[in-house]
Amino acid sequence: MKPVALDAMGGDHAPHATVAGALSAHRAGVPVVLVGDAHVLKEELERQGGDLPIVHAPEVIRMEEHATEVRRKRGASINVAVRLVKDGEASGVVSMGHSGATMAAALFGLGRIRGVDRPAILAEIPSERGKTYLIDAGANADCRPGFLVQFAVMGTAYAEAVDRVMEPTVGLLSIGEEAEKGNELVLAAHPLLRAHSGLRFYGNVEGRDVTRGTVDVIVTDGFTGNVVLKLAEGEARTIFRWVREALTSSLRARLGALLVKDALRALARRMDPAEYGAMPLMGVTGPVFIGHGASDARAVENALKRAFQMGQVHLVERVKDRLEQPA
Repeated sequence: MKPVALDAMGGDHAPHATVAGALSAHRAGVPVVLVGDAHVLKEELERQGGDLPIVHAPEVIRMEEHATEVRRKRGASINVAVRLVKDGEASGVVSMGHSGATMAAALFGLGRIRGVDRPAILAEIPSERGKTYLIDAGANADCRPGFLVQFAVMGTAYAEAVDRVMEPTVGLLSIGEEAEKGNELVLAAHPLLRAHSGLRFYGNVEGRDVTRGTVDVIVTDGFTGNVVLKLAEGEARTIFRWVREALTSSLRARLGALLVKDALRALARRMDPAEYGAMPLMGVTGPVFIGHGASDARAVENALKRAFQMGQVHLVERVKDRLEQPA
């Protein structure tokens, strides 16, 4: 089995968190190769008492640098990781580093799937029905109507392949359910989505439908999608903090908290972004996952597991097949 290439120098807590997460994923059966400064990574592996293969990368693209540095820093860890996939030596890439640089490296190094104008980020948001797949979650601030159709096709392929959702429904994020509501992009995209024979288009959905689970896949532009994603993550943290404060506000509340402790822990895990680890960049010719810069070891572990799963279900091939179907 081909390993997943981890940009082990990417992220606020690298290399400690990236190496720890990689070791946990490896123990769970995921083959991993670390990409980064070999000397630094060997020292970190020794500190953590583990052993993983390393591919040396002499450079790193830091958070404060521009994404276009991927062209100049050919030896950057994210570029080397992407090349491993291109050369057939790795099954996918995971990076908790510079998200713009990761997207640029994937575009330049792997290229787009035929039929995709703009790759998009897919986010999984917990909902009443399990999860909602939101695409685009931040890759494309400005979109054309046709892009949203491609996003819908890719989101449908992901739901079917990775989580085995049967005939996923697709909704178009808008400010009202009626077809005549929305901005110019939404109004133009709606009839295109409605006319696509390969999609189960539900129609317009609103912000409240994201967590209701009204549809399986919600498509929007990357600007709006990223706002929705960050709002959902921030609101989840705030609500859970309010619950925790309420359950520690008095002796009676603290006693009640002991009774619901296990249920609260399960709820916290469900709401924690670290549970999915990282988000897939859909539309490039290899599995690429982009995580939060502040990711801890658990997020890295889960991202590696997800990336490995994507390779096992041949997601890229499924997306290609979907895009080749007549509209």
